[in-house]
Amino acid sequence: HSKMATVPLGFNIDAPQWDQSTFVGRLKHFLNITDPRTVLVPEEELDRAKALVEGCRAGLVPPGSSQEQLLYAKKLYDSAFHPDSGEKMNLIGRMSFQVPGGMAITGFMLQFYRTVPAVVFWQWVNQSFNAFVNYTNRNAASPISLRQIGVAYVTATGAALATAVGLNLYTKRAPPLLARWVPFAAVAAANCINIPMMRQQEIINGITVTDGDNNELGRSRRAAVKGITQVVVSRITMAAPGMIILPIIMERLEKFTFMQRIRVLHGPLQVLLCGGFLLFMVPAACALFPQRCSLALADLELELRDSIVAKHGDKVPYVYFNKGL
Repeated sequence: HSKMATVPLGFNIDAPQWDQSTFVGRLKHFLNITDPRTVLVPEEELDRAKALVEGCRAGLVPPGSSQEQLLYAKKLYDSAFHPDSGEKMNLIGRMSFQVPGGMAITGFMLQFYRTVPAVVFWQWVNQSFNAFVNYTNRNAASPISLRQIGVAYVTATGAALATAVGLNLYTKRAPPLLARWVPFAAVAAANCINIPMMRQQEIINGITVTDGDNNELGRSRRAAVKGITQVVVSRITMAAPGMIILPIIMERLEKFTFMQRIRVLHGPLQVLLCGGFLLFMVPAACALFPQRCSLALADLELELRDSIVAKHGDKVPYVYFNKGL
């Protein structure tokens, strides 16, 4: 690579292509990053994309690189490498694997909701998948020990199973549709435990908050709580439409005689329908809140607020931080 061209003027490879202050801009950004087709891209191509992005950051690209090529490299880079550490993430934990992985697991959770062993098995598979995703997308600035991951995994799985099995016994006498909604209740309950547990370091020690120009101002626990709460809401929203609407659709469909003849296909059908929901819901849920979360100065811990005011006066009305995914 003796001959390298310089990057086109005014082109910043790390700037999102769409306005991140609007929902639609964030939706386009995440539709791009969570594109499940990127799961099929071979390792060498991902490594080439990383080299291209890093070269571009240094201001050098191979001659003749078009902006399209650079943006596609960035898309691959974002889909496969950790934003903080730059390490290649394992396939199963990537956001781009959320659709294929999530649709299979959700489809089976919704299909096999009748017997306790099936409920236990699929909720366990789902929590293992979640733990993997949360670990892969953790905030690299707040590392978490393997012991903490283990505890988080066990508690979240326990919560999901307790909710699912408990509600399953309870809905025996309820309308059939309610029984089909049990998996969603279990997933929602588990998310409320899994994510805060996985990211407890951030709640205990606080996360770094910055001013509008990315200058560090200190660490805030309240910022961590706000960021993590938004992530929990996003994850529950991601699962909700598929797990609430699909059961209604299946409940209707299964009354038809032709559907009763093709029992074998109900599972695959649910998996496909789940995929349809998730294709849109994964990016939509990620886009609910800006990735760069803000918190008003007035909402910060007293000590941190005082130290910011002492240093900067009233120049910093808001602090900013990355909420994670």
